Amino acid sequence: MSNFWQSKIEYLKGIGPQRAQLLASELSIVTYRDLIQYFPFRHEDRTRVYAIAELNPDLPFIQVKGQILSWDVVGEGGKKRLVATFSDGTGFMDLIWFQGIQWQLKNLKLNTDYLVFGKADAFGHKFSVVHPEIEVVTSLDAQTGFLQPIYNVTEKLRKKFITPKALGKMIQPLLEIAPNHIEETLPPIITDKYQLVSRREALLQIHQPKNAEALQKAKNRLKFEELFFLQIKLLKQQLFKKTIYKGQIFAKSDLLTEFYQKHLPFDLTGAQKRVVKEIYRDMGSGKQMNRLLQGDVGSGKTMVAFLAMLVAVSNGAQACIVAPTEILAEQHFQGLSEYAEKLGITIDILTGSTLARNRRIMHERLMNGNLKILVGTHAIFEDKVQFENLGLCIVDEQHRFGVQQRAKLWEKNQIPPHILVMTATPIPRTLAMTLYGDLDVSVIDEMPAGRKPIITAHRYDSHRLRVFGFMREEINKGRQIYMVYPLIEESEKLTYKNLMDGYESISRAFPEFHLSIVHGQMSSIDKDYEMQRFKKGETHIMVATTVIEVGVNVPNASVMVIENAERFGLSQLHQLRGRVGRGAEQSYCILMTDYKLSKEAKIRLETMVRTTNGFEIADVDLQLRGPGDLMGTQQSGVLDLIIADLSKDARILQEARLTAQDILEADPYLEKPENQSIKQQLMITLKEESYWSRIS
Repeated sequence: MSNFWQSKIEYLKGIGPQRAQLLASELSIVTYRDLIQYFPFRHEDRTRVYAIAELNPDLPFIQVKGQILSWDVVGEGGKKRLVATFSDGTGFMDLIWFQGIQWQLKNLKLNTDYLVFGKADAFGHKFSVVHPEIEVVTSLDAQTGFLQPIYNVTEKLRKKFITPKALGKMIQPLLEIAPNHIEETLPPIITDKYQLVSRREALLQIHQPKNAEALQKAKNRLKFEELFFLQIKLLKQQLFKKTIYKGQIFAKSDLLTEFYQKHLPFDLTGAQKRVVKEIYRDMGSGKQMNRLLQGDVGSGKTMVAFLAMLVAVSNGAQACIVAPTEILAEQHFQGLSEYAEKLGITIDILTGSTLARNRRIMHERLMNGNLKILVGTHAIFEDKVQFENLGLCIVDEQHRFGVQQRAKLWEKNQIPPHILVMTATPIPRTLAMTLYGDLDVSVIDEMPAGRKPIITAHRYDSHRLRVFGFMREEINKGRQIYMVYPLIEESEKLTYKNLMDGYESISRAFPEFHLSIVHGQMSSIDKDYEMQRFKKGETHIMVATTVIEVGVNVPNASVMVIENAERFGLSQLHQLRGRVGRGAEQSYCILMTDYKLSKEAKIRLETMVRTTNGFEIADVDLQLRGPGDLMGTQQSGVLDLIIADLSKDARILQEARLTAQDILEADPYLEKPENQSIKQQLMITLKEESYWSRIS
């Protein structure tokens, strides 16, 4: 079976070596398997022929049948175009070509029935189609009544005449010889339960659907299969880690108890208590912990992290916490030092700017076990940083670190350390199940008592004087303010207010107040100096770029003004808003924009004003941006889904994961006869993928 699917596409009718080389370099299509799994990204409805009289601008694509009455070449230079008048007896429309004019002029005929397909745009009372697909009608039945698959092709392929339609024709010969080689990958118990069509039918119908219903069934089957095998891989990985990788058993909790009884600065929320129990249970189980801790900005993740460290230190081990920036590492260090000193625990910080002589001393103290807690940036990943016994490693803002970097933490100890991954970027459930499907997930879904929800408002530039008046009132009450700008330097193409202009206009508007300025092109020392001035209350307004998105904690800052808020993503807006609201006072977030807003920008701003719930915001963000953009590209291939879409297929993903869990619980090694088709497919996909064993 697999020999057939490994066959090279150059031997297929209509392809040949040159085209095969192009498809390999442009679309990574090399074998029959690659080609049959290169699915159309949409299907155009050719089942209906419209009358010109019934067209409206909201229709996505239309198909009309009629004749060309006349044509003319109009305009000069770049505006030169061929305009043909087309009619079907119910009305008239224009067909317009800006390119290939001479070629079209040779081929257009009068008194001939044509079938025209394209997007109809209205100009006044008349419709026009630019660069339509146009064919002479030979037999109407042969031309219409089907769903045309549309494949993604690159510009280079188009130049070599491999259009979406041409690619469809190349797949045709494969579909004729493939059916007998398509084997079922899912057992009947699954296909029956979810009423899924066979794999053979799904693969044929996705490329050549006989109708809309058959296409939908094919999509459902292929989406389920893709998500099911992804979940099987992730859950098997989780199982593998739990059985193969033993963890240190941390049974003692004396430091944790002492801290609870004598030094805990505030009562833990119910959610924090639940998560601490989950972590404590993992660390005492004898299995290596791999846990993701999700919690909104200000929900108390750092306290949970410290309590987990106390469990490790109580048992004679060391702990480290890795942060993505020096500012954040410094903040963790300041906050944790206060608690560590009360318990007599040694703690230090390692970043890129730690002096060489200090590093040498630190390395020795880590190796001989005198240093119990290390806070740092990616400097901790360096090979020369070795521990006597690293028992727990905490990674903060997980998505900022690549897979290879995190893998290095495993090599720091003979028995792999327990891993706790933290993120303040709320991840929609569907994404968490996929990106972190091999991790156990804990969620802090409750804010500390006494926190007032941040009031968020959207204001246009014309309201600026009122906003300045409000800022002045807040400063006079003793509060501080953040002003965040999206750009540092002027760009010719962008008219957005830049940071320096902003700084000058704020200086002019508030001559009586002190200002700080922070941006990414400043040195760490200068940034830190400005941050500290603001933190101490020496400055009233902090003018900054998004460098403050993760970082400084100033309880007295009660107003966040975000300039050109339409330029920021939802998750970034939410993170920025989380910089205020850290004290007992009422806090505000003001989103400033121009009147001109895209549809997506309006949705983002409305969402921010409507809710402060990070998970709700993350769901909207996923729908707007799609999963790849949401998490960046560091997650190494996990989101390279062929047909499933995490923003739309949450239900299918849920079913696929539950099914995968049930099967692996009953048959962890897929040894039962009914699971052989799953095992076989899993072997094929694992062999073909360079699948990163994604460590936490």
